[in-house]
Amino acid sequence: MAAPSPSTLRPLLPLIAFSAAYFLAGLVLILVRQDYEFLVYIGVMGAVAALIVHVHRRVNLSLTSLWGMSVWGLLHLAGGLVAVPADWPVEGSRVLYSWWLIPQALKFDNIVHTYGFGITTWICWQGMAASLRSQGLAPRPTLGRLTLAAAAGQGFGALNEVLEFAVTLIVPNTNVGGYVNTGWDLVCNLLGSLTAVLMIAWLTPRPRG
Repeated sequence: MAAPSPSTLRPLLPLIAFSAAYFLAGLVLILVRQDYEFLVYIGVMGAVAALIVHVHRRVNLSLTSLWGMSVWGLLHLAGGLVAVPADWPVEGSRVLYSWWLIPQALKFDNIVHTYGFGITTWICWQGMAASLRSQGLAPRPTLGRLTLAAAAGQGFGALNEVLEFAVTLIVPNTNVGGYVNTGWDLVCNLLGSLTAVLMIAWLTPRPRG
């Protein structure tokens, strides 16, 4: 496949600069703190970024969804690395991920999961739509197709939980959380995926005639 032309890359330059800046800042902070749990995560983030670049070259993902993925990466790093004030309610380590936005009801972590896997589902839909177009089919958001997109988003969410479980086996004293935390992560992933497919169904133009 041919390399992207300068005109194709130009709109992505601010996104690339933004992503590289927080990625490198996070890496430096992780190394200084010797926070090996997030050293594993940042490696996974690098692999995900490479995968997104590969998919974008084939599918031509929307710029909005690419920015959405980048912002998710920033929220993920900030969630585990940014400390919160002593008087903020938390569950576990005193970082953003543990912060109760609504005490005993809604954590920062819940918002990040819902948002992130909503974006992931949207990208899965774009991949499906591109595949349909390549076959000469209209990418109409039928119930079956939206169900597959949501299931794909949920699958990536489940993979995330597998990776978090692997981290608990590799790195002692993590802030991953227990069974209840995993359950709420999955619930929030589902909420994000369902929100995404409802938005796709609502915003996709209907064929005329």
